[in-house]
Amino acid sequence: MASTHAWDHLSHDMREEMHDLTHFATIDATHQGRVALWVTLTVLPLLWGLDMLTHVVTDSATWQATLATWTNDLLPGDAADAVLWIGAITVLAGLLVAAMPQIGGDVLGVWFVLLAANLFSVDQLAYLAVGMLALAFCSFAMAWLMRGDRRREG
Repeated sequence: MASTHAWDHLSHDMREEMHDLTHFATIDATHQGRVALWVTLTVLPLLWGLDMLTHVVTDSATWQATLATWTNDLLPGDAADAVLWIGAITVLAGLLVAAMPQIGGDVLGVWFVLLAANLFSVDQLAYLAVGMLALAFCSFAMAWLMRGDRRREG
């Protein structure tokens, strides 16, 4: 029974977000900002993660060059395997944001902080780490906005 209730809640949230997306021009500015963050923080991790898995846009050697030694040591296999693990986790985080943005935003934010810590550990990549931290804060903000909307509605 509880799992059915959770599924109903999840499908209701997804329908609501998709409705806001399809009626973007008619919703208020607050909802537009929330929906824009939701779409961006769903699509970006999916694209990055899929690229790490498939190397369609960025070759494997470039992704491997963004790995700190300690990150590679934490994950099983070699650097190529580490990139695959990171890509898979990034895709899962994007899917979680799509399905449950109130929780997914926090999970994605933590993931981006971990990725930023990795990038700060690689020479000449601090500028990417700062951008990753900015995305983390945007992820946390989106989760807060989503939770705030749910409190007002309920």
